[in-house]
Amino acid sequence: MNRTDPTPERPPARGAPALSGARPPHRTAAPTFGQEEEFFVVDPRSRRVAPRSGEVLAAVRDRHGDHPGSGARMDAEMTQFQVEASGPVCRTAEDMVRGLERARAELADAAAGRGLALAATGTAVLGDVAAAPLTPGRRYRAIAERFGALRDCHAVCGCHVHVGAPGAEAAFRAVNRIRPWLPALLALTANSPFLRGRDTGHASWRRVSWGWLPSAGPPPRLVSAAQYRRAVEELTASGAALDRRMVYWDVRPAPDLPTVETRVGDVAATAEEAVLAALLVRALVQVPVRRPEPADRPLRLALWRAAKDGLEGEGFDPVSGDTAPARALVERMFAHAEPALAAAGEAAATAALIERVLAAGSGAGRQRAAYARRGRLTDVVDLLFRQTRHGLAAAEE
Repeated sequence: MNRTDPTPERPPARGAPALSGARPPHRTAAPTFGQEEEFFVVDPRSRRVAPRSGEVLAAVRDRHGDHPGSGARMDAEMTQFQVEASGPVCRTAEDMVRGLERARAELADAAAGRGLALAATGTAVLGDVAAAPLTPGRRYRAIAERFGALRDCHAVCGCHVHVGAPGAEAAFRAVNRIRPWLPALLALTANSPFLRGRDTGHASWRRVSWGWLPSAGPPPRLVSAAQYRRAVEELTASGAALDRRMVYWDVRPAPDLPTVETRVGDVAATAEEAVLAALLVRALVQVPVRRPEPADRPLRLALWRAAKDGLEGEGFDPVSGDTAPARALVERMFAHAEPALAAAGEAAATAALIERVLAAGSGAGRQRAAYARRGRLTDVVDLLFRQTRHGLAAAEE
């Protein structure tokens, strides 16, 4: 198999969790959910990121018109190195995994048609994204003019999970339910150890660089939706955000949708890992808070530790102040979310996905393992191509 081919043959699945089939009769309706995924456009010969997102999106339109079969909306991001797929509203894990796999395939096939490839990674492994060419648009130009070199923080790829929330108060309550688990979610999804040809020493360098923006990071501990609105107004009044859409907190009530939006994770290396993150977020929204709210300072420290060590190292519990293996913190998160997962008939599939990721290693861990084998960053990029298109089976071959 040609390892530089951006669309190699699909490897055989191994140990895939069941995401389809009969559901228990007691299944409880869960909130709807959806996901936005950002990807880098890459030249498969040099393995460097390429500022050619417009060509990929044009190829999608040529192939599928305005209505891709996946139901996803394909868009440009702030820089011309990136494209985004916003999936449809889903009710089940099966809906989401089918939609994500098809959207990734549609984008990857469109890129291949223009001699390009798609890479699901939080930062550019090879190639210089500093002062990246902007996608045309008044908003992107305004951000670049106000924030100067901080515009480079946007040249990263994340994953945004949306969960339906009927009203501002419900969305605010969901923010507080997710907030203690942000570090565990970040550790599980860490997928950006390399930037511009070097190991950053962090499992999620995307999270570190994104956090330089004054409107990013964990939301402060707040006690009411009205207090939340005042905090947003302070950000815009100070100039730290252009408007409420630029409040980039790790979890927030979505500004234009009836959802709570979690933005803490790197783009998942595979569709299965993206579904895993979405299932956990949706369950966390449903389970009442059972432990004290973390204060702002320990939560920031826990998020830094998660960005530094990822899934393979140590984590810091923002509530207890204890350190523990990051995997143990992920298992605690699953135990907390399990009642809602079980009610939706998703507990077994979620547990199987977690076990599979723990066995294969995180996205960051797999990137580093690919580099360690021969000391070639091109091998890392080739792994990203395969994982983006073919899922966890590509990581296990």
